[in-house]
Amino acid sequence: MSKRRIKKLPAAFYGTSTGTEPVREWLLDQSADDRRLIGYDIATAELGWPIGMPLCRSIAGRKGLWEVRTNLTDGKIARVFFCASGSRMVLLHGIVKKTQKTPAKDSDLAEKRMKEMK
Repeated sequence: MSKRRIKKLPAAFYGTSTGTEPVREWLLDQSADDRRLIGYDIATAELGWPIGMPLCRSIAGRKGLWEVRTNLTDGKIARVFFCASGSRMVLLHGIVKKTQKTPAKDSDLAEKRMKEMK
């Protein structure tokens, strides 16, 4: 009999007013290997919350906004922005980073989606 771990902060996809789930759609655009790596890191955060670096980091200057940090295949890096809402981790926005610094437009979009939920 396997011991099932309880998720401390189960993940849920942010849904737009038109019914789309941007992070789910973004994930489906990634390769199977990269999807597996991102999913593993999200699951680790769900089970171990609160969890810090190197897996999760709060976004400076954006209260309540966090990122799951994933090293992908071919040296790429992904970020999934999320917030804790009630007892859930809401996945707001996902990107594959092309530069060292996260573009402000991506943080802005994640923050906008977070504020829409409140």
